[in-house]
Amino acid sequence: MNIGITCYPVYGGSGVVATELGKALAQRGHTVHFISSSLPFRLSHMGGNVYFHEVNVQSYPLFDYPPYTLTLTSKMVDVAKHNGLDVMHVHYAIPHATSAVMARDILAGQGLDVPVITTLHGTDITLIGQDPSFTPVVTHSINKSDGVTAVSEYLRTETYDHFDVTGDIEVIPNFIDMERFHRLDKEHFKQALCPNGEKVIVHVSNFRPVKNATQVVEVFHRLRQDDLPVRLLLVGDGPDRASAERRARELDVYDDIRFLGKQDPVEEILSIADVFLMPSGSETFGLAALEAMACEVPVVASDIGGLPELVVDGETGFLCPLNDIDAFTERTRQLLTNDELQSTMAAAALERARGTFHVDQIVPQYEALYERVRDRVTTEAA
Repeated sequence: MNIGITCYPVYGGSGVVATELGKALAQRGHTVHFISSSLPFRLSHMGGNVYFHEVNVQSYPLFDYPPYTLTLTSKMVDVAKHNGLDVMHVHYAIPHATSAVMARDILAGQGLDVPVITTLHGTDITLIGQDPSFTPVVTHSINKSDGVTAVSEYLRTETYDHFDVTGDIEVIPNFIDMERFHRLDKEHFKQALCPNGEKVIVHVSNFRPVKNATQVVEVFHRLRQDDLPVRLLLVGDGPDRASAERRARELDVYDDIRFLGKQDPVEEILSIADVFLMPSGSETFGLAALEAMACEVPVVASDIGGLPELVVDGETGFLCPLNDIDAFTERTRQLLTNDELQSTMAAAALERARGTFHVDQIVPQYEALYERVRDRVTTEAA
């Protein structure tokens, strides 16, 4: 099939999942066309059946803001017409689903039937989409899509609870490429960072306020107060990085923390971790936690959103009440001070990642959805 994929190109879950899906589809013989404002973060190289189409937005004095939604719509129409797209798969409802629905209707007027699949990822539903200025548009775009998926049962329920959605939403969880994400032998790297055999805590995020990066620093400070030999690696960048750095200085733990910024491949860092810490205020799935689990790292995470569908409390890691710094500290301490517990949970985390979320199990679900939707639209148009 010829598949068009639209996503945000930045460092974040929805863009990463969309890019990894496109790469996996290409490996399975499909032709994939990425349509985005810039090259997606993880699309480092393209083979013979992967293409990138940049959306160039022109600024005009008449408009207060560049008309990205309309420009994206036109680009979708152009790519679909000239490359014979069988389906357009958009990730994140705002504005991608809106643009895709308009593009599909324009194409239909020209005698071309190109169905739209919308995958809901999180804040497009739980935060931005519930803003009254967006809600009617989000609802319309979902209802007019030819197929809709959500990355967790939690997100599916949230969508039905907060929007007047009339159609089916299929849950297809995020996935992991085990050929890439597995524990690597990086002992030399760990020796350089931890010359005295310190344990390693890792946090990976886009440092938005909802990720609670400063709480990670608070937990680390409490562990250091107990004289635990441990280092903290913070991976990623975003608006709250400065706050986390400032808090680390205030607590006098800055010298034991490494702010590494955006890193790819992140699996090299995960491979030296003993604990992955995720005290997020909201997670519809938790892709960063899945990547850690695939690298045999137990996860200590907030008991919210879609995380309980990924992390099995007491088996692959621990779930803690939201904002409970005491609980996060105690659970992290357990893993850092009990090698047998850490090893057992690490093995269980790997098995869950491999057994439930392997790319070879999840990507065929998207392929089946494409076929069903394409067949239905073709039949209806006949």
